[in-house]
Amino acid sequence: MSTQHHFDVLIIGTGSAGLMSALQLSDELSIALIAKDKILEGSSYYAQGGISAVLDINDNFESHIKDTLSTGVNLGNKDAIRFMVEQAPAAIDSLEKAGVHFTREADHYHLTTEGGHSARRVAHVADKTGQSIQNSLFDTVRAKKNITLFENFIAIDLLTQNQDCYGAYILNKSNNYVESFIAHKTIIATGGASKAYLYTSNPDTSTGDGIAMAYRGGCNIVNMEFTQFHPTCLYHPHAKSFLISEALRGEGGKLILPNGESFMYKYDDRAELAPRDIVARAIDSEMKTNGFDCVYIDISFKDKDWIKARFPTIYQKCSSFGIDISKEAIPVVPAAHYTCGGIQTDTNAHSNINNLYAIGEVAHTGAHGANRMASNSLLECIVFAKSCANHINQSTLQTECPSFDDWDASKVAPSKEKVVVSHLWDDIRRIMWNFVGIVRSNKRLNSADKRLAQIQIEVDEYYRLYLISSDLIELRNLVKTAQIIVKSAITRTESRGLHYNIDYPEQSDKLIDTIIHKP
Repeated sequence: MSTQHHFDVLIIGTGSAGLMSALQLSDELSIALIAKDKILEGSSYYAQGGISAVLDINDNFESHIKDTLSTGVNLGNKDAIRFMVEQAPAAIDSLEKAGVHFTREADHYHLTTEGGHSARRVAHVADKTGQSIQNSLFDTVRAKKNITLFENFIAIDLLTQNQDCYGAYILNKSNNYVESFIAHKTIIATGGASKAYLYTSNPDTSTGDGIAMAYRGGCNIVNMEFTQFHPTCLYHPHAKSFLISEALRGEGGKLILPNGESFMYKYDDRAELAPRDIVARAIDSEMKTNGFDCVYIDISFKDKDWIKARFPTIYQKCSSFGIDISKEAIPVVPAAHYTCGGIQTDTNAHSNINNLYAIGEVAHTGAHGANRMASNSLLECIVFAKSCANHINQSTLQTECPSFDDWDASKVAPSKEKVVVSHLWDDIRRIMWNFVGIVRSNKRLNSADKRLAQIQIEVDEYYRLYLISSDLIELRNLVKTAQIIVKSAITRTESRGLHYNIDYPEQSDKLIDTIIHKP
């Protein structure tokens, strides 16, 4: 059975980037919005901290730009950063018009600070900013008659011809049929690839789908060696992927060892407010040097009512595991959190493939450089979603798209070896955690490269022989994205930001992006 859909714009992904781009597109355009799982499932939904913007009279654009460049260890694209920072106040305004109610004090925003920021410029909705943004955007999207939502659909590959993109083959997970979505413009907003690691703060959907698809479709993939490890993920046997927000440290929370001793002062003058790469490496060093399972973050010196009001989600979550954060410190470990590299785009979010755009964590705009500053991710989603939509709105759509063959499943059989998929999935994530983690070496990277190449052969064979499934699509994307991360890490012969290689401990004077593309 085959089905073809025809739309003006195909948006793959329903996080903040995907939803905002759908809302900003003209009502005259027919839009398909593809959700891999539930609509409200993805990294945006779980973002606790906030969204950065210059909203205070004592702050300024130049300071925000400087902080972003500094956190990114000067590898960021200055033009892209300036564009993002200067559009930030308008992004906040757009979100408020969409129904987001930011936390306020009297007649002004309650602004907090986080790692890397030199001023209070993080607007938030208590400690569930991402959830509030997602809910508000989704409510507005549902009211739009020109937007059709497809839930539980997972993209397989882009439909391309002569460096032009015309949509994608997409699996309907409810019946396991592959459907063709033909579109004049395609936007990839699928998020990052942190599920490539054994320990991650991300939801199960973050398997690098958009990056792998774009690579196979001919896109340039940039700076994938820069995986950000969030320093503080809740450490508890029954807690899955729960972040302890950076804002906790921004409000004075102290990182301590099991004996109560502070340690961040040994690694950076900014202590707890150092950028995430420094904090994550410090925690990793203390754990490995001393054999600790975790370290702790302590906010218990604050008033209990203040803690419950400022961090209600964290307070409730920790309480559910028997941890009263008003009386005791929170056990934390680093976890893979954010993909700073991705599909190369310009400030219109356009890739090097015609009619193909990428927004959010899946994209490399140049806004983050070698390390993302806290709360710039939601900002990037909103700003570049708006610029992408504006570019499409001002474009002239082709009168018709070329024809594409329906998906051919006549030469494959149902799989009787599904255990292979789960086994290879686990192998990839352990290889990445053990060999391509917070601290790297040439030997470990080369070992990972060889092991992943062998897994790629096995995955390719499995893909040729058996009927496609959601798990197989994710496995295929995961191994390809993992390989891109490793090859990027091998290519960079220096230590910078999130990429620390003990065989190249020094930082180069040259500012060079790592670009990977299909041979």
